[in-house]
Formats: sequence, structure tokens, C-alpha cells
Amino acid sequence: MILIADCGSTKVDWCVVRNGKVEKQVFTCGMNAVMLTEEEMRTRIAAELVPELGERAAGIEAVYFYGAGCISPEVCGNVARAISANIPSAGTVEVHTDLLAAARALCGRRPGIACILGTGSNSCYYDGSAIAMNVSPLGFILGDEGSGAVLGKLLVGDVLKAQLPADLCEKFLHQYDLTLLDIIRRVYKEPQPNRFLASVTPFLIENIDRAEVRALVQSSFEAFFRRNVSRYAGMCEPCAHFVGSIAHYYRDVLADAAAATGFTVGTILKSPMEGLIQFHS
Repeated sequence: MILIADCGSTKVDWCVVRNGKVEKQVFTCGMNAVMLTEEEMRTRIAAELVPELGERAAGIEAVYFYGAGCISPEVCGNVARAISANIPSAGTVEVHTDLLAAARALCGRRPGIACILGTGSNSCYYDGSAIAMNVSPLGFILGDEGSGAVLGKLLVGDVLKAQLPADLCEKFLHQYDLTLLDIIRRVYKEPQPNRFLASVTPFLIENIDRAEVRALVQSSFEAFFRRNVSRYAGMCEPCAHFVGSIAHYYRDVLADAAAATGFTVGTILKSPMEGLIQFHS
């Protein structure tokens, strides 16, 4: 048996897999590997995962952990030791970035352009075994084009500056029970403003039939292609594959943005887990 983990800041999706079939799926609280110490991660895994695995834990031979923030040998080592301490039967413990998870889930062992569009955004050229080139996403202040955080930022800014029709502005503020001061506080005073901004994006998909809303979303997606995906031009066919909730829910607008910038959209997965199970099986 193997154990595959897709780790985010909000939750961790753990799947025990035998012969390509999921035997047990467990969701635990998210872990930011950059923010937590090895001891803190070891304690969380012991408290939240191990009891759920029960007797299966003793039969796990390998663990493949993918997470945002797993970008340095030090951080990856901390995660690997925290896992090994709780699952000593695993002779193999690999820790990789969420971007490699997206690439393996989307492309398998074939080269291609793999992208993430969720709360944040990211992209890479994957040569079939490793990430060969990555344009830094830079976060929602300097980059993250097309992400939930940036779409939310654009939406809130257009509402507060009355760039959208009055009925849409009023509808947004009423639906989310927000005032100007509420928004300023959530963005500039409270932690994790990117999550707050991403949390209001359902308003966009609910009103995507309005020309102004669709233009806002498509413009951000086109910026994602121009500022990120275009950097991989010439390395492979101009087809980008996507994982993430934003790509999943806005697939029609994403396809239009790709066509407008000279690309096509290939596979879209809401979560990488299905593709990771196939890859590791």
C-alpha cells in the first residue's frame, strides 16, 4: 500500500491506495510546511491522521507528500521526518511541491505545460519527469494572475470604485454583508487577505452572464497566459493543462482567454488526487 497526500493551508487530503484503488481517504487540517516546525507537524499527523488509518498504517510501504511551501531541502526534510516518525513502515517518503503534483496529475510522464488556478496561481513546463522551467507566480500583490485572490481583488476594487453597474455593486455588498470599512480591514489589517479575496469569487461565476463580469474574469485569465504560459512557447505544443477550483468552475471563460492569446486548454482537474493516484499506480 502507498499513501498519497495533497496538502494545502486549509486541508490535507490523504489517500491510502492499493493496486490503484483507494482503500481509505482521510481529511485533516491544513499544514503550511514553511510556518510549522517539524515537531508541530509530527504532533498533528499523530493526532489527526494516524488514528484514522488504524491498522492500515502498518502496511504502508511508501508515502508521497505534495504541498505548497515544500520548496527547499530543509522544509522537505522536516516534513519527511515528521511523516516517518508516525509511519515507520514506509521505506520511501518523498516530499514535493504542489506544482509537481499538478504536473504529474495532468501530464503523467509526458511533457507539457501544467498550471494551477486556485486561491493562488502557478505554472511550469514539465519535461515528463521534472519541472524544467517555472515562471515565479510572485503572489497576489505582484502576480498570481487568474487566481481566486486576484479575481477577488479586481472584483472588490471595481465595486468600491463603481466600475461595475450600480445594481451589481449593490448586490455584491448586500450578498456578502460588507461595507467599505469591512473590506479595508479584511484586506489591510487581518491575516491572510488572499483567502478573504478568493472567498468572494463565487459572485463572479453567479453573474458570469453579465458582460462586465465576464470581461473582468477573461482579462485576468488572458494576463495569466501572456505573463506566464507564453514563457514556455516553443518548448512543446501550445496547450496548457490546469488543476484547481478556479480553472474547474470557469473553464469556458478560460478556453476563450486561451484562444485569445494563441493557446488551447487541455485537461482540467478540480483536484490533483485522481491524477496522482494514476501516476503512482
